[in-house]
This record gives sequence, C-alpha cells and structure tokens, in this order.
Amino acid sequence: MRLDGKTILITAAGQGIGRGAALACASEGARVIATDINPDTLATLAGRDGIEIRLFDVTDPAATATLAAALPDLDGLFNCAGIVHHGTILELDDAAWDRLVAVNITSMVRITRAFVPGMLRRAEATGGASILNMSSMASSVKGFVNRTAYGATKAAVIGLTKAVAADFVGTGLRCNALCPGTVDTPSLRGRIAAAPDPAQAELDFIARQPMGRLALVADLTPTIVHLLCDDSRFVTGQAVSVDGGVTI
Repeated sequence: MRLDGKTILITAAGQGIGRGAALACASEGARVIATDINPDTLATLAGRDGIEIRLFDVTDPAATATLAAALPDLDGLFNCAGIVHHGTILELDDAAWDRLVAVNITSMVRITRAFVPGMLRRAEATGGASILNMSSMASSVKGFVNRTAYGATKAAVIGLTKAVAADFVGTGLRCNALCPGTVDTPSLRGRIAAAPDPAQAELDFIARQPMGRLALVADLTPTIVHLLCDDSRFVTGQAVSVDGGVTI
C-alpha cells in the first residue's frame, strides 16, 4: 500500500475531512496519529486499525511541544484544523480576528516548526517526507462574500506553504496546500442549521458549485493520500484545488 511504513499526524481528525483523511491514510498502511480537541468525536476512531488517538488543542504551545517530544519523527503531517467566520470586514471584531488567526495560521506555523526537524531526518533517511496544509478555494485563489477573516487566513496558509516548500525543496521534504470547494461536513451542517433560513442556506452553498452538488469527504481523500505519499514526490509548493470547478 502507498503509505506502508509511514507515520502521519493529522489534526482535527475527529470529524469531517480530518476524520476521512485518518481513515484513508490508515487504509493505505500508515500509522496515523489522529488528534482533536473534542474527545467525543475523537473517540469514534478508537480501536481502528492503524489509528492512535490523542487529545490535542492546536492553539496550545505547551501541548504542541509535548506532542512533538512524545512522537517519533513523522513521514507526513496534515495540518487540517481550522474554523470559519461569517461576515464582512465590518462585522469582524478584534476577538474574532484573533481567534481565526490563532486557529487557522498561528497553530499551523507552530506545529510545522515543531515537527520539521524530525521530518527532515525522515526525508534524509527515506528520500522524502510531506506536509499538507488545509487551505481553501476561499483564500488568495478566490474571494467569497462574508468570508473576510477566513479568506485572509487561508491565503496566509498558501503563503506559508510556498515558503516552507522553498526553504526545504532540496531536502526531500515537500509542502503543499489543499484548497477544497464546499464540503458536506458536520461543520458545514452546523453553519447551515444556524442560518435564518437553513433550506435556502443549503441551496446557496450548492449554487456556488458548478457541478450542482456539495463535495463529499470521499472526493478529497484520494488527493490527500496522494499528496502525503511518495507518488507525489515531484509536487511541492502547490495550492491544489479540489473544488468541483468553482475556480475554472
């Protein structure tokens, strides 16, 4: 299998894209360290072949250092954690902005910094290692209504990705960003349910997808596995869109 012998850390693995990625990577032979801040959703992965679960708050610097010290050198890192803010810049207060930055980009910087030394050792020993960062089509790729803070932080993820890729391009350590379209996840369902008119909100999300449907997590996992495995060894510094044609 394509990830045999590889150790991969995944954040926000309790549900949605992170959970799908954990299951897909384990099915391809990886030892998956699945982390999440929510013990209940994380517990749904307990006992799965190839998956170890660990509670982890990506915004906690001490927890990041502790996790990095406890784990072996990684072959793969999927920085999947992120949150959404709804509103224009006029509806964005400092507290919300600080929270988006902390979760969507600062945590990714801190986690990547903690694990890169070990990943460089793995790249030297095996010929390669891979970081995958969760960005979005709502980023520097395309602007969306009511996504000021989200789009800005996800654009920063793409900038971080390219910078890390450039720094280590000669070492075998690669870094790419995933830019999904609108994905049918528990997080999206929560935002739909919170809308004044949930039925119309769902129709609006679908309407911006040219294929006429929301993405499924299963639409993303093949690309996630590909970018974390050696099949993509000549791909680095890329913002890879899996968006159903939104950004054609």
